[in-house]
Amino acid sequence: MSNIKKKKPSVISDVRYACAVGATNTVVAIKGAVPIANCSPGCQLKTTAMLTFENGFQGSIAAGGGNMPSANSTENDVVFGGIKTLDELIKSTLKIYEGDLFVVLTGCVGELIGDNVPDLVSNYQRAGYPIVYANTAGFKGNNLYGHEVVVDAIIDQFVGDYQGEKKKGLINLWFETPYYNHNWRGDYQELARILRGAGFEVNVLFGAENPGVEAWKRIPQAQFNLVVSPWVGIKNAEHLQKKYNQPYLHIPEIPVGEEATAKFIRQVVEYAGIDKAQSEQFIRQEADIYYYYLEHFSEFFAEYWYGMPSEFVVTADAAYALAYSKFLADQIGLIPKKVIITDNTPEKYRPAITEYFKNNISEGVSIDVEFEEDGYLVEKKIESVEFTSGKPLILGSSWELTLADKKGALFFEVATPSSETLVINRSHIGYRGALQFLERIYSASVGGR
Repeated sequence: MSNIKKKKPSVISDVRYACAVGATNTVVAIKGAVPIANCSPGCQLKTTAMLTFENGFQGSIAAGGGNMPSANSTENDVVFGGIKTLDELIKSTLKIYEGDLFVVLTGCVGELIGDNVPDLVSNYQRAGYPIVYANTAGFKGNNLYGHEVVVDAIIDQFVGDYQGEKKKGLINLWFETPYYNHNWRGDYQELARILRGAGFEVNVLFGAENPGVEAWKRIPQAQFNLVVSPWVGIKNAEHLQKKYNQPYLHIPEIPVGEEATAKFIRQVVEYAGIDKAQSEQFIRQEADIYYYYLEHFSEFFAEYWYGMPSEFVVTADAAYALAYSKFLADQIGLIPKKVIITDNTPEKYRPAITEYFKNNISEGVSIDVEFEEDGYLVEKKIESVEFTSGKPLILGSSWELTLADKKGALFFEVATPSSETLVINRSHIGYRGALQFLERIYSASVGGR
C-alpha cells in the first residue's frame, strides 16, 4: 500500500491567481481598449475582487471593474446558446463606449456549450469595427495563461500583417501581467525609465505610459522584443518572431538594485548593438545617486542591530520570487530559507527556473525552489521552516499574514492577493524601486511588524 501514488487533489485552497478570463484586466491596461466578458455573472465579480480590489486596492478605470460589459450568461444561455445574448451585448457596448479596440473574452460557459464566437466577431470585423476575440475559459488556465492568449489575439486580429522596416533602438517591452502584482504599474515605469536612459525608444504596451492602441500598431516596427520574466511573455515573443521575423531577448530576472540593473542594461545594449556611451553615462549617474542613499542607510544598518532579519522566506509568482530572492541574498546578505513559486508555472519552464535559483542567486548560495499553488500546502511548507537567528522575514500574500504572526516574523505583502496594502504608484525594482523595497523591509524591522 505504501507504493500507491496519491492523486493530486483537483481543488486547492487559498488561491493566488484568477482564472483565464481575468485577462480582461490585460485589456483594461491598454488605454482606449474595452473588454467584453462573455461569461457568467460571478466571473468578473471574483476576478475584479482578486486582481484589483483585494490586491493592493489598485482600482480600475474606464471599462474596468464594475463598468465592464458582461454577458452575465444564465441557465437559459446554457440550454439555448448564448450567441444572441453576446451579439446584443456587443451592439450595446459599441454604442456606449468610445473605444479604440474591443476584446471579447469567452469564459467557461461559452466554450463548454460551443458558441461560435469567432464567427460572430468576424461579422463585426468585416463591418470595420476594431474588435477581436479570445478564448479564455477558466478550465484552460489562470489569468497569466489568459494574458498570453489575449496578447496573441490582438496581434493576429488587430495589428495584422506588416512588411515594413524595423527601427533600430525601438524595443517592445514585455514585462509582467497587468494587475497581477500590485506594483506592476510602478515597476513598468521604472523599467521603461531605465531603458530610455540607456538610449532606447521604448514601446510601452500597458499601464500609465501606454499611449493607447497605436503602441500595438507599432509592435512590428521594433528592432526586437524584450521579455523580462522567467516565463510569461515568451510564448508571445515566439509568436512575434514567426509572424514578423522579429527577434527577442529573454531576460528571466527582473533587475532589483544597482548591480543587477547595471548588468541588465549592459545585456540589452549588447544585444541591440547600439552605442554604449549613453548607457554607461546613465549607469554612472544612477549608481552615484543609488549609493548616496545607500550610504546614509548604512548608518542605520550598522547601529540598529536588534530586531533585524537575517533569514527570509518568499512565496510569490516566479518573476518576483526570483527578483526578490536574488536581491536579498546577493545584495543585502540575507539567508534564503525557503522559496515557493505559486503561479502554476508551466512544467516546461520549471527546469530552467530551478537551475537559475541554484546557480544565479549569489556566490555560494543555492536555493532548492519549490512550485506549489495550493495555499494549504504552502502554509505547511513554511510552518516546517526552522529559523535559527534573528527575526525571520516572510514575503508573501495576505494568506501568510496569520502564519507570520505565529512565527513571530516580519511580514509584508509582495504577491497576490494583497489585502493589507494600498498601492497608488510604487516600485520595488531597478534603481529607485530597490530603495523603496529596503525602506519597507527595515521599516517593518523598526516597527516590529
